Amino acid sequence: MEVILLERVENLGQMGDVVKVRPGFARNFLLPQKKALRASEENKKAFEHQRADLEARNLERKKEAEAAAEKINGRSFVVIRQASDTGSLYGSVSTRDIADAATAEGLKIDRTQVRIDKPLKSLGLCTVRVALHPEVDASIEINVARSEDEAERQARGEDVLAQPGDEAEQEEPEAEKTAEFFDESAQAPVAAGDDAETSDDGGEADDAARNE
Repeated sequence: MEVILLERVENLGQMGDVVKVRPGFARNFLLPQKKALRASEENKKAFEHQRADLEARNLERKKEAEAAAEKINGRSFVVIRQASDTGSLYGSVSTRDIADAATAEGLKIDRTQVRIDKPLKSLGLCTVRVALHPEVDASIEINVARSEDEAERQARGEDVLAQPGDEAEQEEPEAEKTAEFFDESAQAPVAAGDDAETSDDGGEADDAARNE
């Protein structure tokens, strides 16, 4: 199906472009969202007649999006989830969850504006893109943690998955090397003692020979 784009659509084209798309994509997204019109001759003429107004409205929406981006860009939002000791979530964090977390902080973000390749399924910090307008993006940080305290630790750069014994395990090889060093050092006097005993025996033999 061919459609006329009424605004820039990511990975598709600019306003006024006539592009070919799948019928389902057009019927379920482009047409109901008023992002495009069917590319009939009548609609092409109507678009050219309204083009100046469309461009003016697009410019106004772009300015509004840029103002919103200044408030949103760089913000961090916490999402609390249960997870295993290895950091894997019992479930996932979706675009709706991210939008709800931002809305709870007083920032209006629609789930359709959140861009993630796939749901988040592990603890940690993740940078997420928010498409506020076809030409304006913002970046936010999602802090996925098991508690508010854990989220604060992650924000400070701590590894919340580190086990208490990890540092001891890392130090153990050095301790073993130190022990080996002392063992080798301890062997030296023993060897010296053997030589001394040998020398004493030899000395006794010499004394016996002189007495004869």
